[in-house]
Amino acid sequence: MIRLPPLILASRSPRRRELLLEAGYDFEAIPPDDSAECGICGNENPAMGATGILPVLEGQHWQDASGTLYRENPAQLVARLAYQKAANVAQKVNAGIVLGCDTVAECDGQILGKPLDAAHARQMLQTLSGREHRVFSGLCILRIPGGRPLVRVATTALRMDRLTDGQLDDYLAGGQWEGKAGAFGYQDRLDWVHILEGSPSNVVGLPMELLAEMLREVESGSMNDEGRKKSE
Repeated sequence: MIRLPPLILASRSPRRRELLLEAGYDFEAIPPDDSAECGICGNENPAMGATGILPVLEGQHWQDASGTLYRENPAQLVARLAYQKAANVAQKVNAGIVLGCDTVAECDGQILGKPLDAAHARQMLQTLSGREHRVFSGLCILRIPGGRPLVRVATTALRMDRLTDGQLDDYLAGGQWEGKAGAFGYQDRLDWVHILEGSPSNVVGLPMELLAEMLREVESGSMNDEGRKKSE
């Protein structure tokens, strides 16, 4: 039986660590450099204005905090950023399977990253209130040394109830919006967020079903490589 190298999570996210631990994975967490992190999440971005919400209308283009212009839809965005994080951390290790992930919410052609403060969080939640939206997570698995990157995207469709001012005030006062794409966390057991289709863990920040599928693909590829070596 071929055993996979150690799993290395290229992330600072406590929620991703929790999901891996709950699923029984043995892993090490190594955060990527700031330069590899998302240009729209948790940073001032002129393209967002005062809302912390990134428009991706008119040709699916957006500008990151450095001024670089990208033409990508939300799925392409999270796929690129997941690879970017994995590739960055891969330079810091000698062996292992590096896992990069990036998650954003999207509603009516707008990408919602992580809110900067409570005011940004309120504006994001008001945008989502009473509407359907989607959460995208890009996953990249990169085997070191010598592996080719494997990149996939998971999508979950949700609906948020129309929120009252009281519900908004209570949630924001609790601080649970901090560090979460779209300013809410499905893991907070909110009775006003409903999954219509897709993975619940994707909304938390790491689609575990897709991860397991990708690791099986990597393991299968490793076994095929081993078989070829024996036949040479």
